[in-house]
Amino acid sequence: MRTQFHPAPALPQRGLTLVELLVALALGTLITLAAVAALTVSRQGFATVDASSQLRDNARFATTMIRRLVVQAGYLDYKYASNTAASAFKTGDPSAADEQPNIKGFDNATYNQGLVIGTTDTVSSSGRGLNSSDMLVLRHQPGSIPKADGTEGSDQTMIDCSGASAATAPGTSAERITSVFYVDNNEGEPSLMCAWRTSAGTWRQQPLVEGVESLQVLYGVDGVTAGAAPTASTDSVPERYLRADQLVATSTADTNANWERVRSLRIGMVLRGPVGSAPEKDVPAQYPLGVKDVMDTSTDAGSTFAAQSDGRLRQTVTFTIHLRNRQDLL
Repeated sequence: MRTQFHPAPALPQRGLTLVELLVALALGTLITLAAVAALTVSRQGFATVDASSQLRDNARFATTMIRRLVVQAGYLDYKYASNTAASAFKTGDPSAADEQPNIKGFDNATYNQGLVIGTTDTVSSSGRGLNSSDMLVLRHQPGSIPKADGTEGSDQTMIDCSGASAATAPGTSAERITSVFYVDNNEGEPSLMCAWRTSAGTWRQQPLVEGVESLQVLYGVDGVTAGAAPTASTDSVPERYLRADQLVATSTADTNANWERVRSLRIGMVLRGPVGSAPEKDVPAQYPLGVKDVMDTSTDAGSTFAAQSDGRLRQTVTFTIHLRNRQDLL
């Protein structure tokens, strides 16, 4: 007897129900949203890390340049440093009534040639610094070295804030290199700026570091009381830190004498990254001169940089430089 096999009857085909379709669509949407959120967070993290790295590089360059120029301040070529007798030694412009110090600053001021060369010491309302930033003026002589033909040439070791060295050795004690640091807008972006006098005697300005919103300077002084003539100086250790306007006395001679008592500089900067570089939109207040309630005061507008809501990553840099050269040999 032969056994017959009968195929099973085909089941009727059926698709997804509306409920099943909606559930699958909802699950797919949730997975897609989670993936997009993870990608967005990842991209934000990469942007923040990249901006942070760039801020550190910018801060490192700005700090290195300022440090080098500050420690050069007051440097004299050996021909003039070896003779400090008041009757034989003089730096600066011999025709000026009062010599300009090797270190001088202005609180809440932007670049002004009159302030730099000493024809005025008054900061006008229109000449205020960006974000109440300060202006710092530094002077020093280039070094000299004997040449094979018996003449003297520049040793190329001393630079101005543009990075250029003097082409020739100083011919007189009056010859000094002048560099100016300040903050201003450059193509819509706040930047650390440099101004210097060329060998032809003209003044030029250029940006050094983009994204610097604030430059603040305090001066460590010895034997100086705010607003008064200096007292006896016994050492090179700063007793207190003052703003630039606190070194101004009743006479120009006393003011310049106060500047000669500067022994160190405390410098602070606030740098910012591009829009959207911060993990959050609201960025807290910054204190360029150090920890809150230590160096910031209500009388120094730039000592506090207000909180912002632009989503930019910000970094504060604070450092102190002890001067290497004497400043009171004028």
